[in-house]
Amino acid sequence: MKFIVSSTYLLKQLQVLGGVINSSNTLPILDNFLFELKQSNLTVSASDLETTMTSTIDVESDSEGSIALPARLLLDTLKTFPEQPLTFVVEENNTVEISSNHGKYALAYANGAEFPKAVALDNPSTTTIEGDILATAISKTIFAAGNDDLRPVMSGVFFQFSQDNLTFVATDAHKLVKYTREDVSADAVAEFIMPKKPLNLLKGILAGSEEAVTIEYNDSNAKFTFNNSELVCRLIDGKYPNYEAVIPKENPNKLVIDRTQFLNSVRRVSIFSNKTTHQIRLKIAGAELNISAEDIDYSNKAEERLSCDYQGDDMQIGFNSRFLTEMINNLNADNVQLEMSLPNRAGILTPTDGLDEGEQVTMLVMPVMLNN
Repeated sequence: MKFIVSSTYLLKQLQVLGGVINSSNTLPILDNFLFELKQSNLTVSASDLETTMTSTIDVESDSEGSIALPARLLLDTLKTFPEQPLTFVVEENNTVEISSNHGKYALAYANGAEFPKAVALDNPSTTTIEGDILATAISKTIFAAGNDDLRPVMSGVFFQFSQDNLTFVATDAHKLVKYTREDVSADAVAEFIMPKKPLNLLKGILAGSEEAVTIEYNDSNAKFTFNNSELVCRLIDGKYPNYEAVIPKENPNKLVIDRTQFLNSVRRVSIFSNKTTHQIRLKIAGAELNISAEDIDYSNKAEERLSCDYQGDDMQIGFNSRFLTEMINNLNADNVQLEMSLPNRAGILTPTDGLDEGEQVTMLVMPVMLNN
């Protein structure tokens, strides 16, 4: 088995695949990349059993074979090369010899047959979406997903597909984000929960891409095909909570404010808040928003006044500043709207501008009880 490939091209592909490999694997074979050669097509795979990602690379070759090469060693070596052709030759003594312009390097390889095979999806449903739209949907929601091992369904992003739109939801019971695209639809109604790791990989690869991504899914697995790559992952098992039930419908109190000003103010004031509760207080009266925080243990306190556009009754409501900052930070708008009903009901944060056509984003943040 022998092939010739560009060093930088190979490195770029392997760095993407390297994101799949865990730092500590139960099976030693998972510390390797699987190289499968068929003439001038080299297919490289990486897996952690839950997620498997594959890329097809063009190489110069007329041989066939499959071997597993140590990922860390290969990546560390490739990073040091300037752009040049590298020749890989499988030798008799269970090593692969890599020849560059200036030297030769030998790596021990494992048998490619030991590498776990990616799951094949039985009669899946299919949807196609533009890469950048998917990347945006992931980055708008994934930060709100939980990290609680006891509630695995909340640790992923809920994909809800229908003939009208695609909806992506994430929540950790303190905050919730619902992102909808009405300019994209699926052939049939489907729902599944995607784990965070493959989503983070997809977000990194697809940001800014106009490539079409084909999503295939059944009850247990999902497969994303784009460019010359495939990502197959196991879905999170379980039923997603009824998120629509927690979004308050009647919110008579509406506050519209400059996003950057609001964000900076919350960030500054929150420095003075209690280090465990991160509580800040919003007091709204007329066209003035008063943001304050106090840490009684250390006698630290801060207060800022902002002008805003407010319709509704005067009110005071408390929020966890970390959640509020994360959410405002994730909206690309000039102005945001905060809708509220009562101090003990969730606030709804939406952008008033900056959205593409057919794009909707609703963020929900639970209040914290104020000790008056």
